[in-house]
Amino acid sequence: MADARRRRLVIAAGIYVVVVGTFFAVIPRQRILEHTPFNHFALLAESWLHGRLDLKDGPPIYAQNNDFASFGRKWFIAFPPFPAVLILPFVWWGKTAEHVRDAQFFLWLSGIGPAVLFLGLEKLRRMGVNEHGERANIVLSLLFAFGSVYFFTGVQGTVWFAAHVVGVGLAAIYLLTALEAEHALIAGAMLGLGFLTRPPLLYAMPLFVIEAFRVALREDSVVVEGSKFVRMRAFLRRLDKPKLAKKLVLFALPIAACMAIAFWHNKVRFGHYGDFGYQYLTVAWQARMKRWGLFSFHYLARNLGIVLTSLPFYDPQAATPIQINDHGLALWVTTPLYLWLLWPKKKGPVIVALYVAALGVALPGLLYQNTGWMQFGYRFSNDYAVFLFALLAVIGIRFGKLFTAAAIWSVALNAFGAISFDTNTFRRFYYEDASQRVIYQPD
Repeated sequence: MADARRRRLVIAAGIYVVVVGTFFAVIPRQRILEHTPFNHFALLAESWLHGRLDLKDGPPIYAQNNDFASFGRKWFIAFPPFPAVLILPFVWWGKTAEHVRDAQFFLWLSGIGPAVLFLGLEKLRRMGVNEHGERANIVLSLLFAFGSVYFFTGVQGTVWFAAHVVGVGLAAIYLLTALEAEHALIAGAMLGLGFLTRPPLLYAMPLFVIEAFRVALREDSVVVEGSKFVRMRAFLRRLDKPKLAKKLVLFALPIAACMAIAFWHNKVRFGHYGDFGYQYLTVAWQARMKRWGLFSFHYLARNLGIVLTSLPFYDPQAATPIQINDHGLALWVTTPLYLWLLWPKKKGPVIVALYVAALGVALPGLLYQNTGWMQFGYRFSNDYAVFLFALLAVIGIRFGKLFTAAAIWSVALNAFGAISFDTNTFRRFYYEDASQRVIYQPD
């Protein structure tokens, strides 16, 4: 047992090294050696060190006034603050945000998510849900790192993408600890910190709750006949209620604490507990937020258009004839492996829990006022990709020739995205429309 555990940790460490090493090889040298122009988390940490919640001197010139909140004649960072907590010691050591190489800092964190995902897949194997072997779990973890939009995300370093890197790590640890409801306090802490990083992660809660109910069932006979009411009563009788209550309370406590911190942070800055400050961003699309709000059914069609139908288009008049809209490519284009999730071969409570968690996390992004622009692929999928890759391991599909071909395509395309996105050398491949109204090839 100890040797097997040690082997898993060694393999996870190896995955971490491979991912971080590859990301360092791909990222432009300038991002490693200098701070990024959008180092909002370092700026927020610097404000805290000065005893402030606002930016003392306003947004720095190099940040181009990009995504800062203006309220009450003060300037604020609206992004959830946990990544700033992580970078705080380095800002303290460097004295100012400009002395911290923020992209490099988050690059060192980028291997955590794929490494812990491997541990989660191995746990699913020990549970008897994942029928694939160790080698397949290694491959799936590496495919997550290099065959999904996480690849281009991990090498950016700027505020929007740094939050995804931290969020993926938290989601992977949550997956590992929520399975079998084994570590309720840690699982709750990961979701709470996830809320303080990428708020949609909070909606992965059903994974732990379903698992808690599953492991709280006593192993006596199952009533399969009778009305729904009879079966429900039999189900409730089989529950070890004290065990279930303890797990749910331990799970809820850190989530409640993190949400209380977030609401207090909102109240002291913007006067309302539920006001995160996004409505005060000085951005070109502020009018639509005022009319429709941050989340609305109004945005669903456009966001689904990006997720499902956004393709490269041919423009012979452009610098290069193949153009990628800055709204990003469709999810099935960047990672066609996800198409296998539409036809699961197996069923079961763990599989249901993973599907429900992924759907819950995905829904806020589909109703959000922003598609994720600017991006190579649909970056909001990073919030739930860990659960999707876990599903690939447990739904009973074969990793045959077609799956292998899709995996090769995924890695090749996302490698291009990681190398090309937001670089001067390859900028000619991208179509940018600052109004954000152009989604498909212009007429």
